Amino acid sequence: MLRKKDLTTKGESAFKKENQKEMEPTMEADPKILFEELYQKAITMGLNGTHFRKLKSLQDLRTPRKNRYTKYITKGVISVLGLLLTLFVVILTEWPISNYKLISVLFHVRGMDIEREQCVIGMPEKLIDVFRPPINCGFCRGITEVDHVTNISPDEFEKTYAYTGRPVVIVDGAKNWTATKEFSFEFFRNIYGEDSPVLENVESNCQFFPYKTSFKNLGEVFNMTEERAHMKGGSEPWYIGWSNCDFSAANVLRTHYDRPYFLPRIAESSKTDWIFMGSPGYGAHMHIDNVVNPSWQAQITGTKMWTLEPPPECYYECANNIEVTVKSGEIIVLDTNIWFHSTLNVGEDISICIGSEYD
Repeated sequence: MLRKKDLTTKGESAFKKENQKEMEPTMEADPKILFEELYQKAITMGLNGTHFRKLKSLQDLRTPRKNRYTKYITKGVISVLGLLLTLFVVILTEWPISNYKLISVLFHVRGMDIEREQCVIGMPEKLIDVFRPPINCGFCRGITEVDHVTNISPDEFEKTYAYTGRPVVIVDGAKNWTATKEFSFEFFRNIYGEDSPVLENVESNCQFFPYKTSFKNLGEVFNMTEERAHMKGGSEPWYIGWSNCDFSAANVLRTHYDRPYFLPRIAESSKTDWIFMGSPGYGAHMHIDNVVNPSWQAQITGTKMWTLEPPPECYYECANNIEVTVKSGEIIVLDTNIWFHSTLNVGEDISICIGSEYD
């Protein structure tokens, strides 16, 4: 006695052989008529609905092509979501690889150097503040004012200020520098002249901070009128900053300033110069930086008032507002990664500052 499976297999095989020749001359006939004839012949051979449901060819006919595509798309979407969820967990927990190493690998695969590449899309400061990990408040506890010191040795600076988070102003920090006499708006305009390779390189590879001005790049800054540059005739105040990553420009700048004498002997300075310049009455809003190391900033010309605030988690342990004025020739040392800070150019002269990080 034949089992249903055998009957189905043999029936389908016999059915194909018996009707192969009959199908060939009638392929141009109406498919519905052909199918009806095949169906009737299958019935006469003993096949029934149960057998038909087991035939893969009929299953494919019953399953709309659109549904099959939808099934494949659904599987693809689920796989992608699973990968994204896994990546999210890795980024959130930094296990089994840290975010920095993960991003470094991605940059390396694309033949890029993470230390030199500029962010295409910057994260909003509010989001940075929200996801910033809390820190120990020992760096600001008991500090109510910023120390002013003179002729401090590298050892004393390293012990008291360099890596403790305690801010300090080195009154004679820029002694013997020619920058205080040479740096001016015109000086920088000559370096970053219109259509110069230096300007092109800086605008392509360095960072630019317009703050609340309408300037889109450094070229626009040095194309402003003399009246606005020097605040004549009630011109609108301005304040900008940029990082200089052009070696030829750096060589010119560093002929007018030296490595600050008080930095620890083992400390290495960043290769990038940071320059901030603007007219009286303007400055930077309250913010916290997202850089790697503490930094120093030399006041070359003009006068700048700094306002320092501890992070929110330290409001009940530290002074909530500390102000300090930095004059021409002085250098302020501050870890801008842990101190919120804002600046305001005061006095009557244009403010020019230059600084860098140190490790």
